[in-house]
Amino acid sequence: MKTLLRSRGQRAVVLLSGGLDSATTLATARAAGFACHCLSIDYGQRHRAELKAAAVLALALDASEHRILRLPLADFGGSALTDNAIDIPVAGIEPGIPVTYVPARNTIMLSLALAWAEVLASSDIFVGVNAVDYSGYPDCRPEFIEAFERMANVATKAAVEGGCLRIHAPLINLGKAQIIRRGAELGVDFGLTVSCYQADNLGRACGVCDSCRLRREGFVAADVADPTRYIG
Repeated sequence: MKTLLRSRGQRAVVLLSGGLDSATTLATARAAGFACHCLSIDYGQRHRAELKAAAVLALALDASEHRILRLPLADFGGSALTDNAIDIPVAGIEPGIPVTYVPARNTIMLSLALAWAEVLASSDIFVGVNAVDYSGYPDCRPEFIEAFERMANVATKAAVEGGCLRIHAPLINLGKAQIIRRGAELGVDFGLTVSCYQADNLGRACGVCDSCRLRREGFVAADVADPTRYIG
């Protein structure tokens, strides 16, 4: 994790999904003094309640701006999160890359955040990826973040003209319990977040998908009250 210096209102683009990790990331960026411009992506995900949660979180955590960009990755399919013909796994977390992996999702989202950062004359992008409790996703690893940052500093007008673009992943080496503790310290209301892969329209969680399991285990390990609303 990079050390965050006080930014005195410097602009940052924050990828905000509406889940626990991205909410803690936004709170981290705000605590460092950044003026946060939040970007959420409507990519055709099943758990669309998270987009409503993102809008609420942006207000609650005093974001400077929040935009939802529609990019229908569901047109490609290839993931249980975007293709209703593929079942969400509920038998427990297993080794390997799960069917909930969305092809190139984080690469695409970071690219969109990078484009907006250039328009905003921002040098900082925040993303809530995590390599400890990451469910096997290849685009949540430190190697990916480092590689994307190198690319950003080659492929953009801002970098060529002397700027230095930074990709901040402040949660990347933290376990779920550590993330929850950090968010609690920063005043995140986790009751506003939606993490479930198949949450209903009210944002209530299924309790059995991989994301729900990691979230619930994290609250237990952190010894923090779990405000998650469950179906049934």
